[in-house]
Amino acid sequence: MKKTSALWCAALLQLLLLAATSAHGALREEQLDVPVQVSDIYGKRVEQSIRVTVFSDDANPVPAPLVVLNHGRAAEAAERAAMGRARYSVASRFFVAQGFVVAVPTRIGYGVTGGEDVEASGQCGSRRYAPAYEAGLAQTLRVLQVMRARPDVDPARAVIVGQSFGGTIAIAAAAQNPAGVVAAINFAGGGGGNPKTQPQRPCSPEALERLFGQYGKTAHMPTLWIYTENDQYFGPTYPQEWFKAFREAGGKGEFTQFPPYGEDGHALFSRYPEVWQPRVRVFLEQVGLMRQRR
Repeated sequence: MKKTSALWCAALLQLLLLAATSAHGALREEQLDVPVQVSDIYGKRVEQSIRVTVFSDDANPVPAPLVVLNHGRAAEAAERAAMGRARYSVASRFFVAQGFVVAVPTRIGYGVTGGEDVEASGQCGSRRYAPAYEAGLAQTLRVLQVMRARPDVDPARAVIVGQSFGGTIAIAAAAQNPAGVVAAINFAGGGGGNPKTQPQRPCSPEALERLFGQYGKTAHMPTLWIYTENDQYFGPTYPQEWFKAFREAGGKGEFTQFPPYGEDGHALFSRYPEVWQPRVRVFLEQVGLMRQRR
């Protein structure tokens, strides 16, 4: 009964958030097919188009700042195939309400885009994370390129945002310092987690620590890292170690770890937007991307 009540309350809260953000104007949703080229961990080249959902509001000033928002990676292939089209409608509405245009790619190997699993990283005990994230990053940078060319987008004001696997892509993007990107936001970023078979014990966490350290050597933009204490994919400690490696290598970032939320805090981004939105607003203000309120 408690679980049912909690789910009902969460659903009601999302409806209220949708109603609140819709007051800013009429949300417009469109779909684009963007051709991309990537390589998997074996060096195999894959070329195909990915579906990108774009949210905007005609009432917002243009050209508007841009958010490229990346989804995560389910542990099971069947779940990745059944994902549908990535939208993150509540989070997208939030960013649009702050004045952004939002682009949400459905990457290769997922949902409506389909295709091969180009983001696989190998066996659990010997993960090769770097090329897997490079595949996700290549798609992100291509979407960024296409979106920056639009007349309604300011090419000098973009933020890369991501959840889970997508959160690591955001930090990988920060390490590349792509043109026009001024900040990155990482929600529950990491890899190799499976809450069903090995809760809070991701595969090859030391490899991720080294990778985040590498990212920190070249990342010059501000980053925000958001996690929870009861993340069943990565646990409470590994994310802190990954952030420490990033910072000690020279990366600029702020780390926020919220207390436990729900059965698995890894879902904070999609299930508890009221928790993270104030923190993100402060960060966007710090980097000069918040719309001036009338």
